[in-house]
Formats: sequence, structure tokens, C-alpha cells
Amino acid sequence: MLGDGEETPSRSELLSMVKRNSKLLGKTVLDEENSSDVERDPRFWHDVLDLYFFRGKESRRRQDDDLVFLVRKLGSQGYGSNDDKEDVSPYFVRRWAPKLDNVVGEISVDVDWRRSFYLNLIAHTSFTVTVAICSHQELLNHQAARDTPLSPIYKVVKTVYASPTRVNFQLDSKKEAETKPAYPDICFSVDDFDSTFDAVVLTETDHCYCVLLNADGGAAFPVDNKQHDSSSTDSSSRRTDTSNANTKNTKLTLFSGFVSYQMVRDAYDGILFSKSRFGSLLAFRNSPGKTDRLYMKGPGGRGEVDVAVSGVADQSHQDPGPFSPVVSKRGFGIGSIVRKAAAVATVAAKHAYAAAAASSSLDEEMVPLKCCLMSISLPWEYIANDLLFKPNPHIAGWATGRASFGLILPDPVE
Repeated sequence: MLGDGEETPSRSELLSMVKRNSKLLGKTVLDEENSSDVERDPRFWHDVLDLYFFRGKESRRRQDDDLVFLVRKLGSQGYGSNDDKEDVSPYFVRRWAPKLDNVVGEISVDVDWRRSFYLNLIAHTSFTVTVAICSHQELLNHQAARDTPLSPIYKVVKTVYASPTRVNFQLDSKKEAETKPAYPDICFSVDDFDSTFDAVVLTETDHCYCVLLNADGGAAFPVDNKQHDSSSTDSSSRRTDTSNANTKNTKLTLFSGFVSYQMVRDAYDGILFSKSRFGSLLAFRNSPGKTDRLYMKGPGGRGEVDVAVSGVADQSHQDPGPFSPVVSKRGFGIGSIVRKAAAVATVAAKHAYAAAAASSSLDEEMVPLKCCLMSISLPWEYIANDLLFKPNPHIAGWATGRASFGLILPDPVE
């Protein structure tokens, strides 16, 4: 067993072992000649998981997330079977404990230890998503010559968390969400997507909607702690040391793509047309602000982006509404507050339409489109492979390595 009778390996040393035994990642047909016995040995992966997330020095220092994800073996308790039994989740979750065997107990025989290690490596890594509006022409120039500068017109950076669970957001007024297992896909959801990306509006035909997912710290970026005093018993001091040592550039891009305004517009119009049967522009005018879901396939078919798209209504001629007679004890009218908020929204909408009108052609009305990212999903093997093996050169600007991706229309409305 790893770690028995000798000093416990560090996370860096363990990750080196994992890299040497990860040749099967992404392969559906196992090549017996190119895979080692260790790579297929469940005991090896059990021990690596135990040392990396339970008994290792680093795992005891960093307890910001005490959830442990354990993947079931195919066929275990009905999972992966083809019969009519009730669906069984491909994984289960436990709370952290000092020893892995105490967490799993008698169901250890049902655990796929190899996949469990990779899933926890992903789940305990930190990620950020960048959503931006860029000029299509500048993107083309940048792709043709990497030294061409590229600055986003607008961007939002948001911390997201990897999860084997998919959140299906409802776009009606109730804003409800249902969750269900997504594994073997890993999802990065934005619960407050409507407020986080409220200002991400495409207002010109040259605009592109850009999405990047970066890993930037956590379990996949172990710190070499040999330079630190391992004899210290102050846990807060150890956490500080780990944080300071991990300030080097560790950003790694896992997903990068953009889609043009016209692609978004055509897909959005197609949905409205199928629902209204009266034409896209007429449908927009009859239901301003209507939000619909668009699925965008990643570059090369890798991954999927779920975006809530809505047309920004022209409020230049709308009445903000009657004055509210309700007044607080301090003399502030609720009506005046509502009108001020409405005025801010109106100004934003006017600016969007002014920009759109300035760049639109005579034969088609320019419709500003608000695009709110709800989630990104990627197969776990793609993520694990990138975290272990993708080169991590100096990132010259946030737009390095971008490629276009395509739109997928939802199922036709009956």
C-alpha cells in the first residue's frame, strides 16, 4: 500500500504517479500493451485517493470543501444495467473523514476507485468562467496574427464550481430549477445567471459572444511544500503558506469559444418563429424581452454551453407607469424608487437600441440580444486529461486559443 512504512508522498509526487498511469484517459477500447497493471489496479487508485484527499498533509490543511464523490462501478446496484429498474445515480456523495475506509464502509466493493479519484481531482479544483463581447473582426485578426492586440468590449468573470450534477433552470417567472445527475459530464452552473450577465448585450452585427472556462487553483495544482516548515503545528499558518506559494500563474484554459451575433440572432429568430408561426421580427415585437434557451456546442463538438437569450425591448416610448401612493414613514415613495429603477433600465435599453440602429442595415432591423450563460458542461475525461497533461504556457491575454462553436436549436415546439 502506498505510504506504508515510509514518508507519505506529497500531492506533487502523487500527481506524478497519476500522470504516469493515466494513459487510458479518453480511450473506449483499452490497449493492453500501452496500459500498465498499476493503471488497472483498483487498490492503487484507492490508495492514491486516500492519500491525496484524506491522509495526505495537504488534504488536512485545506478543508474548504468536505464533500467526497465516489463513482459506482458499472452494474453496481442496477447502475448501468439495461433493465427497467429504477435509475441509480452513477455516483454518491459522502462527508470527509480522517480515513477513506470510514467514509465508504461496506460499500467499498461497489466503488470505481480510478474514476472516483479523477472526479474528486476535478471537483476540488477551482474554476472561473469569462463571458465577454468582442469584435468579430478583431478576433479574426487575432487568430491570423497572435501578436495582434485583442481587448474585449465588455467582459464578466465569475467563479464557478465543478459538479457531476446538472441544474436545469426554468426560464419562466417562477425561476425554478431541477437537478439531476450529469456524470460522466461535469457541469459548471451559474445560479444567478440573470443578474450576473444582465449587461452582456450584443448590440452590433460585428459583436461576438465569447465564453472561456479556466482552472486556476486547488487540487489539480499541488504546491511543493518542501520549502516550508512541515513541522509547524499551526493549521492557520499552513493554510497561509499554501496560499502564498500558490500565487504563481496556474491558469489553464479548458474551454474557449465564440459565436457571432448573426448566429445567435438566427437561432433566436428560429425559436420565436416556430412558436409564433408569424415570422421572427413580428414575434419579437409581440413578445419583447421573451427569454429562450440556446445550446451551443463547443469547438470540435467538445462540451456544451447553455445560454438564456432574450431580445432587449425598445423602451424609448414606454410610460414608466403611474405614481405609487404608498409612502414610507421617512417620506420615500415606493413609486419613485420603482420609477428610478425603471428609468435606469430604460436608459440601458435606449443605449442598446441606439447602438443597434447605428450599425444596422436598411433591410433588417437590428435587435439587441442579451445572453446570460447558465452552464457549461464537459465530459470528465476531457477535463481530467487537460488538468494533467495540457501545456500551461504564459497566457498572453485572456483570449488565447479561442475557436468558434456552433448553435443547437432546442427541440421544435409542437
